[in-house]
Amino acid sequence: MRGRMRRTMAVLCGVPFVMVLGNSLLFPVLPAMQAQMHLSRVQASLVVTAFSVPAGVCIPLAGWLADRVGRRRVMVPALLLFGGGALLAGGMAAARGPYGLVLAGRAVQGLGAAGMAQMATVLAADLLRGPQRPRALGLLEAANGLGKGLSPILGGLLGLWAWFAPFFFFAGLSFLQAGATLWAVPESIPASVGQGRPWRILREKGVALGACLGAGAATLYLLFGSLFFLAETLERRWGVAPLPAGMLLAIPVGGLAATSYLGGRLLQGRPEWAKGMVVAGLTLLAAVLGALAAHQQMVYLLAAGSLLGIGAGSVLSALNLLVTSAVPAAKRGVVTSLYGAVRFFGVALGPLSFGLFMPRGAAVLFGGAAGLAAAGALAAALLLHQGRLLGGAGDRPGGRRIA
Repeated sequence: MRGRMRRTMAVLCGVPFVMVLGNSLLFPVLPAMQAQMHLSRVQASLVVTAFSVPAGVCIPLAGWLADRVGRRRVMVPALLLFGGGALLAGGMAAARGPYGLVLAGRAVQGLGAAGMAQMATVLAADLLRGPQRPRALGLLEAANGLGKGLSPILGGLLGLWAWFAPFFFFAGLSFLQAGATLWAVPESIPASVGQGRPWRILREKGVALGACLGAGAATLYLLFGSLFFLAETLERRWGVAPLPAGMLLAIPVGGLAATSYLGGRLLQGRPEWAKGMVVAGLTLLAAVLGALAAHQQMVYLLAAGSLLGIGAGSVLSALNLLVTSAVPAAKRGVVTSLYGAVRFFGVALGPLSFGLFMPRGAAVLFGGAAGLAAAGALAAALLLHQGRLLGGAGDRPGGRRIA
């Protein structure tokens, strides 16, 4: 990459980094929020769900809009909306305001996240072609994972001052990111071409794309559900304070970030390895979750968390390449945003489902989770036809213009 493109990619990496703070930064302070606002475990988990569900619902709309008006024209207002929602939720939490208004602020954040979620990925795929694309997509997924890794530590540090401080932190960061995006990121507006109509894409590649979407949703469902379980266990069973809890929660997401980056480097020049990485990552998730059904000691949980991060990073770095390469630039926003939507639903449902099933015991909780991961690995092996996804549609010349 040339100097200008390195600067652009550095700023683009800040978008998924900021977005992921919307959930991960709160995990270390969720127990304190639960106590201070007199919430049940399920109500506390809804603070995550209220952010993720609106994002998941609205991401396809943001992608459709970005295909028509441009990626940056969607991404910058979304960053400002994300910060505004954070200020609302944080202000209501600090004032011990109504729980419903805290959830409303989180929902506004989720609407902003819808315009951030996949825009950086789509824009990078527009700007870069050939072997540079998987490396750039790996960097973006690594930035996402780095945000997940640092945010529990940052959340724990901020929680030492006030349990509601994380809201104000990522509000300020999102406003700074909006300014940096306007300064350093060029606009990308796909050309209006007739090729790649949505129904034709679905007819030719729908099964393979469906396998990708299912694998992405399942991976993040299992990862965030496990993080919620780990946060609850550290606080309630072992009495770990927010800061050390955040440092321990950083272990699995650190593994995710490192594996995502290395996965992108590995796929550079070897795109045919993508399907194998998806199947291998889901198989690792199934094995680790199955082991957790029998072992609940802290050392097992932390080791399992690291392996879960590695498995998830393998899956997500490969899926990013497969999905963005499956369609022409003129339809990339819509299709990639559908992928982003199911990822958000996975994040939304993971903590909620794990919170509901935790009272039924580890065998039921992790046995079911392992079964889901194993089913995902089998579906990917049978249905993920990477030849159809890596057919070069996203690399055709003349598919975009840079403003």
